[in-house]
Amino acid sequence: MDAVRDRYPEHFRRFGAERLPVVAVATGMFALLLFGMERLGFFDGKLLSGMGRLAEIAGLMLPPDPGSWAHARAYGMALIETVAIALLGTLSAAILALPVGLLAARNVTAQRIVRFLARRSLDTIRSVDILIWALIWINVVGLGPFAGALAIMTSDIGSFGKLFSEAIEAADRKPVEGIASAGGSHFMGIRFGILPEVFPVLASQVLYYFESNTRSATIIGIVGAGGIGLHLAEAIRTLELQQTSFIILMILVTVAAIDIVSNQLRFAMIGRRAGIGK
Repeated sequence: MDAVRDRYPEHFRRFGAERLPVVAVATGMFALLLFGMERLGFFDGKLLSGMGRLAEIAGLMLPPDPGSWAHARAYGMALIETVAIALLGTLSAAILALPVGLLAARNVTAQRIVRFLARRSLDTIRSVDILIWALIWINVVGLGPFAGALAIMTSDIGSFGKLFSEAIEAADRKPVEGIASAGGSHFMGIRFGILPEVFPVLASQVLYYFESNTRSATIIGIVGAGGIGLHLAEAIRTLELQQTSFIILMILVTVAAIDIVSNQLRFAMIGRRAGIGK
């Protein structure tokens, strides 16, 4: 202990006045948390009294039952449509966001005004929730899966653009410098120096968002953007709780299967390092 104390004296230092601001800020934040919880009704007993109702609803949802083979077939087709919406929306967003991400990256775009406009455009798109985009596109192209795919695509362009630009900025400059020293152009430096290095990271992000967008496609389906969300909302509205649990179970199984497949694809691209994924 003496050796550890000598090596890391700052961790064994007595409590002093210099730590008072940190303690004051932490105490203030905790007090603000308690105040917010009290204002929102966390301490008035509603949660505890509602646990019994929750257990009753959970009991009514068991066992999961589609009601009929016709319902099960309709739910299956709607779930396939949901996955298709998520896949098309995610891939379209990734393709469109890549050039914008390049424009927003410091090590690719030297003009500050171009980077500023690219970043603010991504911020503007990302500030609007996917459900709002779904309502907008429904009014533009009408009800159906096309509006859902457009909503996911639009929402993810902002997220992908930010993530792609950050990954590109974190890329090693040495390959680009090597290409430039050999007489290569700036475009060749991007194509052969930056993109091969960041591609596994970008692909991993796209795969994760595909899994996440499968759940999002369910939500936007509730407002009429296609997929299984409409069936889920109808089952909840009519209190068909066993059908509701069946639909939820289908979504959970689908998301789990997509997660397994995404992990295999990601490890195939980036390799199994240090035993990860075994």
